Amino acid sequence: MNPARRLLLANKSWAQERRAIDPEFFQRLASGQQPEFLWISCSDSRVPETQLTVTDAGELFVHRNVANLVRADDTNVLCVIQYAIEALKVHHVIVCGHYGCGGVKAAMNGAPPGRLSHWLAPVAEIYQKHRQQLDLLTEDERWAKLVELNTVEQVHRLAETDVIRNAWATGVYPYLHAWVYSLPDGLIQPLLTLSPKGPQNLL
Repeated sequence: MNPARRLLLANKSWAQERRAIDPEFFQRLASGQQPEFLWISCSDSRVPETQLTVTDAGELFVHRNVANLVRADDTNVLCVIQYAIEALKVHHVIVCGHYGCGGVKAAMNGAPPGRLSHWLAPVAEIYQKHRQQLDLLTEDERWAKLVELNTVEQVHRLAETDVIRNAWATGVYPYLHAWVYSLPDGLIQPLLTLSPKGPQNLL
């Protein structure tokens, strides 16, 4: 069977099953969205946000890119953040990296010249900033630690955007979270939470 056709058939089966369980499900979705979370993560196919957080359609507003970056020159991610905060009023923004991230490894080892190298330049800068510490580790440990450092850095960059600064100036939301997902065991590790009052421990 053609792989694309398999996806269409799976969609039809899923829609029929959802209607059988909850006849009003699609009508509710069509009426609008009120997600509580903005989820920013890597494009990696092994990081399916709704599955690993056991959330349903309408619960997560999602943006994904290579190495889960929040770049000041990326209109796409900035528009997603603005819409999520100002229009959808989300209360939590999660930047979720993942161990085994190919983008982070490419930045660490020197991505080939071109668009990917340009895109990953912020990760390479993080690596150079912490290189003295990172080079004391094994390659796998260095890779994992850089994933963590990159994820935390993206949350700090998120906190510097005008949208977040404006939201914090007028209220207590959103909370900003740095999480890392572990492919080998399926668990999420929280690294940092920021709020207008500074770092928080929500666990």
